[in-house]
Amino acid sequence: MFYHLFQYLQELGMPGAGVFQYISFRSGISMIASLIIAIWFGKWFIKRMKKSGKTEIEETRTTMNDAPSGNSQNCDTCTNNVKNFKKNVPTMGGLIIIAAIVIPTLLFAQLNNVYTILMLVTTLWLGCLGFLDDYLKQKKHNKDGLPGKFKLLGQILLGVAVGAILYFSDDAVIREKVVSSEEELVAAAQKIQQGKDMQLALDNTAAELETLKKERDEAESQAETSDPSLGEVMSEYERKIDSTQHKLDSLNIALTNLQNANNEMSEAEKQSRCNITEVVGNSDCSGITEYQDTKSTKTTIPFLKNNELDYRWFVAWAGDYADKLAWLVFIIMTILVVAAVSNGANLTDGMDGMATGTSAIIGATLGILAYVSGNRVAAEYLNILYIPNTGELMIYASAFMGATIGFLWYNTYPAQVFMGDTGSLTLGGIIAVFAIIIKKELILPILCGIFLVESLSVIIQNRYCKYYRKKHKLPIGVPVPVEKRPFRMAPLHHHYQKKGMPESKIVARFWIVTLLLAIISIVTLKLR
Repeated sequence: MFYHLFQYLQELGMPGAGVFQYISFRSGISMIASLIIAIWFGKWFIKRMKKSGKTEIEETRTTMNDAPSGNSQNCDTCTNNVKNFKKNVPTMGGLIIIAAIVIPTLLFAQLNNVYTILMLVTTLWLGCLGFLDDYLKQKKHNKDGLPGKFKLLGQILLGVAVGAILYFSDDAVIREKVVSSEEELVAAAQKIQQGKDMQLALDNTAAELETLKKERDEAESQAETSDPSLGEVMSEYERKIDSTQHKLDSLNIALTNLQNANNEMSEAEKQSRCNITEVVGNSDCSGITEYQDTKSTKTTIPFLKNNELDYRWFVAWAGDYADKLAWLVFIIMTILVVAAVSNGANLTDGMDGMATGTSAIIGATLGILAYVSGNRVAAEYLNILYIPNTGELMIYASAFMGATIGFLWYNTYPAQVFMGDTGSLTLGGIIAVFAIIIKKELILPILCGIFLVESLSVIIQNRYCKYYRKKHKLPIGVPVPVEKRPFRMAPLHHHYQKKGMPESKIVARFWIVTLLLAIISIVTLKLR
């Protein structure tokens, strides 16, 4: 909003209005605004929720060693059986994060930027999905909330929408150098040389023809009319002149055809040059470099020198239809990333400040990656995909960081408010879509390593408990022995909690690990 207002004021000549053109300035005030909103709104929100009774419901189990209930066959207690000391703490605190992200973004970002719009839609969509889950938990006074299949459906719909917009929108492109292949350069040089050789042959033939005509005329004027050999000489000259004239006509036709072909190619080149969107002078004064915007299903692979993976390769077997099928592969990948990261963040939200702090670090890293991806000079230096207009996502990333850090004001141990699924699903979805936009989704297993191991710990624990229960035919109500489980409890942070490690120490160490993974993710830009 303010960006467009100050852009108009700059056109009117207002002094200082141009400062809003700088991404760094708008990112800074966006982060400050989100911090203020999170802290101010958070205080009011906590009081309001406590007054209305919308607090964390009391867990039915009271000890860490309870056996599974009669209808529990999948060893859920191996995953969730944690003593709940935190009843009567307000939940749905994700609304604080959402407000602190959306408001500064609306105020300071370019609202006609397709990537900004996508991030706002992602935030609100998953925020509504998580809010519905938290609301049903409060209304029914149990931990079930929204059935998992409906959560997954919402994530799938978001993945389809994001993938389709990024694939079909004319504004979502990558900008590549226009580079002629070696074969094209050789062919062009050969055609130029062919034209020069043909023109030289044409000139020599024309000169030869003029010489023959001149010699014929001189021989005719100097010879006596009674000379019997005059007719033979003239006939020989006429034969040579006709042959040379035929050669000259053939060369003229060939040169005309070559020129017409070159003219047609020039028109095709002119048409292709209509796609040139940027022309930049080389720093070494060696000429210019041309760029054109193209639709692409490429993405970045970490640790590889030529680090571009094209999803089109997976359907290369389709031949001419590969381009049409590539969008299906891209959308499927988008759905998988959104669902995996969103659910991973949801599982990580089990201790005060853990999901919030790790998300803040991840958001800062993605903001840096978005800035270098949207800067032509930085993208060329790092040899990564240059994606125009993604630098604008720095404003959103700054609001994201400010919102999560501001939420930590109330969410650090002991928490005064929980984000609930309203916040955790939203944070994970934001991270996933952000990475997909800047073509860095394959770095997420590194950057979101905490989310990954938390998810894997739950999968491993549940699968093994089911296997053990079936193999040893444990009766209903008898838990799998703790010493037989892969983890004392899952997700992973509860494993360390059950080993006696203080919650605050677990959270701090998870933050440190996330910071290390963030540094590694940035280093992958050059370490190949």
